[in-house]
Amino acid sequence: MPESCRGKIALVTGASRGIGAAIAERFAAEGAYVIITARSLDSGPGHLDGTLNEVLAAIRARGGDGIAIQADLTSAESRAAMVERIGREVGAVDILVNNAAAAFYMPFTAFSASRLRVASAINFEAPWDLCQRLVPGMRARGRGWILNLTSYAGDMPQGAPPFDAFHQSGGALLYGATKAALNRFTAGLAAELYADNIVVNALAPLQMVITPGVRAMGIDKSSPGVVVEPVEAMAEAALALCTSGVDGLNGRIARSLPLLQELKRPALSLDGRGVVERY
Repeated sequence: MPESCRGKIALVTGASRGIGAAIAERFAAEGAYVIITARSLDSGPGHLDGTLNEVLAAIRARGGDGIAIQADLTSAESRAAMVERIGREVGAVDILVNNAAAAFYMPFTAFSASRLRVASAINFEAPWDLCQRLVPGMRARGRGWILNLTSYAGDMPQGAPPFDAFHQSGGALLYGATKAALNRFTAGLAAELYADNIVVNALAPLQMVITPGVRAMGIDKSSPGVVVEPVEAMAEAALALCTSGVDGLNGRIARSLPLLQELKRPALSLDGRGVVERY
């Protein structure tokens, strides 16, 4: 499957670090011209490592190419300006990966109106808006792939009351609610765009991926009860979903490791040159 994205233009949001950066690097290794966007162009928040320029440098060092665009996805004006620049400088986007997310963990009554607005804007409104802006170009090309990054937090609580500890005290109600909305959007959009040859899926990790954001919460692979998966598994699963046909992997709310197991597909290194894990 060498260069399965050759000739394709991919936009990955929230790509200055973590899962978004890994997906961008993996797609670039498969020949995609990658547009990466986030707030952190050449400096990030004080508590988080990673910038767009660092990711772009890593992509180019491996022979890939792309551009970095700083954008605030909470702002409709910033999103519009980003899409206008992409159209002017690059052209129509073939692959859209909505990875950027805002996750706040606290009890329901502690959430402020501002946190509700931010989480809703980044986790749901931005993917909706970017899809509306970019789908016409995909239709004109006769192909397209949309991938929304989701989470097990979007699943309904299972079992009888009082439910499990995560749903009782994990503080993920707002994050989960926005991801549940994103999941419903994904499935519905896949149906609406099927006739346009546009593939739409959602993807979540099965286990914990130790990203800079996760580390900032004081969690690492040695934390009690934490089971981790490599970030390369998410990147490989994303690549599988964004190279499928409409009658293949389409309309799914997929989990990374079960998907790779189903496909009998190993997680390759981000440069595509070696196997990180077989499932």
